[in-house]
Amino acid sequence: MHKKMYAPIIVSSILVIIGVSIGIAIYYDWKNTSITTDSDVIHEVESNSDGLDLKTIIHEAEKNVMLIEGQQDQHSTAGSGFLYNDRGDIITNAHVVKNADIIYVRTSNARVYPAAVVGMGDKTDIAVIRVPQLAGQTPLEVEKETKAEISDEVIALGSPHGFQNTVTLGIISGTERNFSVDGFDYNNVYQISAQITEGNSGGPLIKRETGKVVGINSVGTNDGTLGFSIPIDEVIDQIEQWSNETQNDQLEFASTSDIVDKINSEQLEEDAAYIIDYFFESISIRDYVGAYALLGSEIQGQHSYADFREGYIHTINIEYDEPTMEITEDKQASVSTTVTMEEKLPNEEENNVTNISYYFTLGYENDQLKILNISNEEE
Repeated sequence: MHKKMYAPIIVSSILVIIGVSIGIAIYYDWKNTSITTDSDVIHEVESNSDGLDLKTIIHEAEKNVMLIEGQQDQHSTAGSGFLYNDRGDIITNAHVVKNADIIYVRTSNARVYPAAVVGMGDKTDIAVIRVPQLAGQTPLEVEKETKAEISDEVIALGSPHGFQNTVTLGIISGTERNFSVDGFDYNNVYQISAQITEGNSGGPLIKRETGKVVGINSVGTNDGTLGFSIPIDEVIDQIEQWSNETQNDQLEFASTSDIVDKINSEQLEEDAAYIIDYFFESISIRDYVGAYALLGSEIQGQHSYADFREGYIHTINIEYDEPTMEITEDKQASVSTTVTMEEKLPNEEENNVTNISYYFTLGYENDQLKILNISNEEE
């Protein structure tokens, strides 16, 4: 009697165990099996969280923003401009260059190039100048169709009072503003809260959301509380027509030797300090190409780009003291600074922090200021 009662229970238990075992086997087999498909509709979706932050947008833009200086007899003018195509063409304001006999530009890494006017407006305050040496360089991206709107966050770059690559932040605070200044008509321009002062003229107005140029900074109020920027979409057709119709053999350029001879010790010291700052800034955001480009030919001959990059690939943070500088009689700058470098090394739980004394020699190579020598020693 008891055997008959226990038999069904034992059989049921065995079946349950077998069923569970089969289920587990099927689960693991399913888990480890890849599903493939030839359908174009189904594809792998990858998340991308690498959106550019403000620091990166500014750093990338600064590479293509130039200080523009024009000379006529003993009179000089200064403004800003930005590279907008791969021919070496720079957009600026007409009032920056219209009376200049000689025009030259100073790039973010302190290189100086002669420029020539490609096209210039009579009533519209826009101009295009060309620097053939910048041909092939990746330009700033221009928003050719969509207009900026009120409350859009913007970044204005320029060289107010000669201070190169100064950045101001603000918003579009008004649109369709119309007025005239010094013979130029400004129609449908953006009103911005970012300051536009002397030297800012011709610099780019960049939309924070996209990183694209939406305007050409042109004029500001006397108290500096408001700026006005020409919408790029309204003038880009004229700008591109000038660029497309002009060949280099139609242009006249000044001599770079005359430009270099006019650089004094104070200017050399300012340029050298900027290059050192740009060098460490480039490394800190992993722009190793930008940092390597600042090196002279002798250093690049001794160290390949791959070796240079490998030396800084694990660096995650750089801080450095105010550099000390000495200008020599042969137009070279000796610069020293103490650098605190934090590295994240493979297979190390804690970051490695070291203090390093850096010594730089900067001088002119092919009329351009370069880092001619670097040495360092760990403290």
